[in-house]
Amino acid sequence: MKKYGLLFFALFVGLLLVLSSSYAIAADKIGFVDVRKVMLLSETGKKAALEFKKAFEKDKAAIQREEAKLRKLKETLEKQRSILTPDAIKEKEIAYQKKFRDYQRLVKDSNEALQLKDRELSRKLIPEILKVVNTIGKKEKYTLILDVNTQGVAFHSKGSDITDKVIKEFNKSYKAKK
Repeated sequence: MKKYGLLFFALFVGLLLVLSSSYAIAADKIGFVDVRKVMLLSETGKKAALEFKKAFEKDKAAIQREEAKLRKLKETLEKQRSILTPDAIKEKEIAYQKKFRDYQRLVKDSNEALQLKDRELSRKLIPEILKVVNTIGKKEKYTLILDVNTQGVAFHSKGSDITDKVIKEFNKSYKAKK
């Protein structure tokens, strides 16, 4: 009986050693990339960010102009409140409320347009970035390359981070397309 227990233990330990060594061999080379960083620091990403910033500034200026008009209208209404008839006050308040709703619609539409532009830029850039990641992965024989911004990556060694390499290659591919 003792012999069988010892034999089972030896087989179990041997099996663990075989499985752990084959797992170590399978997990050859793992890399990490920060796709968001590539989008921000690559030449293409910087150009896209500049386009986005221009659109944002244009919308921001329009919103600020409307805010100034609203403030002026409100101040005028408050100053004239004592000399206006109740019907005139009500009329001016209705006009102010309409302008305020228009302002809110402008802000909402502006935010939606900016979010759409951001999604479009991401939709264009991410596939191009992933092509570069795939090329590097195949060329340098990576088993796995993970995006550090996805859930599940709690830690990674900076030595296995290929983000700078991806930015460099992505910039090269961008220049080649020009």
